Amino acid sequence: MPTTILIIILVILIFNYILERVLDYLNSTLWTNELPSELSDIYDAEKYSKSQDYEKVNQRFSIITGTLSFVAMLLMLIFGGFAFVDHFVREYTVNPILMALMFFGILGLASDILSTPFSIYSTFVIEEKFGFNRTSPKTFMLDKIKGWFLGALIGGGLLSLIVWLFEIAGNYFWVLAWVALSIFMVFMNMFYSTLIVPLFNKQTPLEDGELRGSIEDFAKRVGFKLDNIFVIDGSKRSKKANAYFSGLGAKKRIVLYDTLIKDHTTNELVAVLAHEVGHYKKKHTTKGMIFSIIQSGIMLFLLSLFIQKDSVISLSLAQALGAENASFHLGILAFGLLYSPLSLIIGIGMNIESRRNEFQADRFAGENFNISALQGALKKLSVNHLSNLRPHPAFVFFYYSHPPLLKRLNALGKLKE
Repeated sequence: MPTTILIIILVILIFNYILERVLDYLNSTLWTNELPSELSDIYDAEKYSKSQDYEKVNQRFSIITGTLSFVAMLLMLIFGGFAFVDHFVREYTVNPILMALMFFGILGLASDILSTPFSIYSTFVIEEKFGFNRTSPKTFMLDKIKGWFLGALIGGGLLSLIVWLFEIAGNYFWVLAWVALSIFMVFMNMFYSTLIVPLFNKQTPLEDGELRGSIEDFAKRVGFKLDNIFVIDGSKRSKKANAYFSGLGAKKRIVLYDTLIKDHTTNELVAVLAHEVGHYKKKHTTKGMIFSIIQSGIMLFLLSLFIQKDSVISLSLAQALGAENASFHLGILAFGLLYSPLSLIIGIGMNIESRRNEFQADRFAGENFNISALQGALKKLSVNHLSNLRPHPAFVFFYYSHPPLLKRLNALGKLKE
């Protein structure tokens, strides 16, 4: 059985890698140096050529990093790298919680060390070349350190809790873990902007003036109670713009990037905010949270079937990775690799639902505010981000959480008719 499990894992990894490369190729078949007629009112020829160059550079870079990651994982599996790390941590402790923390801590640190040069290149070469980067070396390093701290605190805390629940509750640990994880997810949704974001960015209340007045007038008109409107200093890292909605109940807030405010008119900004309010009004945030909780429950239940104390399956999972003894951390790793096909299917389903939600939020903004303003904002965002406006349908199906711009503009255009 261990050999069979290893073969299945290798087949899954190879399939995923080939699928990614095929989708990359399909996407590249639509590249052209000539400005397509359907984009003539969005891009000028020079800007469009630059967007194509940006897409090509990022795809080549993605192929390199993806291939290296794929090869590293194959080598770890074939030559027993995970078993080596498992044996190393067992020499220092027999406590299952400490073993899991050390095991994933070593793998996480090694992965981060290997990926950091590529992250530096992406930020300070690619993004710099195309005029997006605003990140200083100091900010980059501070982000790294803070990321390590949060990973250790939150990731390590959740991992410790799950291992502890497994030790005290046995095969039914998944029920308690599901409850704990669900509480954590709701908590983070409510307090992410007040607890995590300030570690990386400064958020300030939107000052009184035309923009705030227009936003409050719109919110009042559509019956949306909104007391928290913030501006985030996204320009300290990138010229790219964004806006998002977070929190539940009294903790809900709208956050606008300062780069968004800089590049858009008041009407366009209110239209973007109207889109975010549309997500709330259509209960997309709540539905998404419920779906995520259900998904985590299914995943934990399936995990409990694979990882059981003193079971043949648990031992086989460990042996498939080259280890001699079963352990919770090896079981989680092997299960995660085996779970990836189901995760891919779930991800496709979530992207389909997300794209549908985006259309609904666009429709809400168009019907309740201004269609032309939203269309103008979407065009500016796409051009300023050098977005690929002609992605291959297969690429969209697998990867896009938002519909392509042209489909959004066409849907909004039909509202005018």
